[in-house]
Amino acid sequence: MAANNNSLGKAKKAKKDEFYTQLPDIEKELRHYEHHFKDKVVLCNCDDPKVSNFFVYFVRNFKHLGLKRLITTCYKNNEPSLFSNNDSEQAVYLIYDGGDDNNPDPVKVSTTAVPLKGDGDFRSMECIELLKQADIVVTNPPFSLFREYVAQLIRYEKKFLIIGNQNAITYKEIFPLIRNNKLWLGYGFTRNCAHFINKSYEDTATDADHREGMIRVSGVMWFTNMDVKQRHEEPELFKNYTPEAFPHYDNFDAINVDKAAEIPLDYSGMIGVPITYLQKHCPEYYDILYCSAFSDESNYGCGSLKINGKKIYARLIIKKKQQ
Repeated sequence: MAANNNSLGKAKKAKKDEFYTQLPDIEKELRHYEHHFKDKVVLCNCDDPKVSNFFVYFVRNFKHLGLKRLITTCYKNNEPSLFSNNDSEQAVYLIYDGGDDNNPDPVKVSTTAVPLKGDGDFRSMECIELLKQADIVVTNPPFSLFREYVAQLIRYEKKFLIIGNQNAITYKEIFPLIRNNKLWLGYGFTRNCAHFINKSYEDTATDADHREGMIRVSGVMWFTNMDVKQRHEEPELFKNYTPEAFPHYDNFDAINVDKAAEIPLDYSGMIGVPITYLQKHCPEYYDILYCSAFSDESNYGCGSLKINGKKIYARLIIKKKQQ
């Protein structure tokens, strides 16, 4: 069982919400993107170099990836945000251009960080100036500011790989980006569950993969706009359409499918699928049209869906492309 909202709320109230991404999780995901980084400037703008494993990863792999530069910034943590890497008493930034050492020590490199003038908020002008220098942004931003964070990345036309909550798929500010192929999911965490390092908070999870000193959080995903191989894999479908197996919604011209693997291969109309379908979405075979989590038509919302009067959990509406 993953940590629930009540326990996370208690952790935040107790000021024990400094959650850090594990290095193995970063390494597992980043191996799929190595070809994107050659001669690029990488920014980790939610990362105290003293504790951030994103910083550790990029320092250790600076030459392997062929990076041009690494920039990190961290926020002065007066009011910490849940799942932020920011817990520094002083907002700092660090610029690393590599060195002669083939095996650099991230701890030693971190001592070269210098103070920022302001509080290190990613929305501040001095942090935006650093963002402008970057080609790719990689970090675990505050979940509570995910909408603003992504909007800024899109505004400045940056490539990115960031961690966010699964429910962000249904945000009216985020879904249009997904629909228009400006944002998609990475390879992800096992069962969409992440273990964040937090030694001051006792995780009461009873799941078999409970780990001491960590909090297990469900519904956590990698979001990116860098192309990945899995995004172009042809879906493996085996079911045929029947009205009995795939009921029609009461209030929308589409059929319901409960699992991505059960999408009928011979149906050409609109189909409602769970938001987890996005992990299997191939833009060469299906278009994503609407989201039922909101009713804002200008942002491609279609409103709540019902079957026999019963409301169905949030769905993405997809349609097979003409082949």
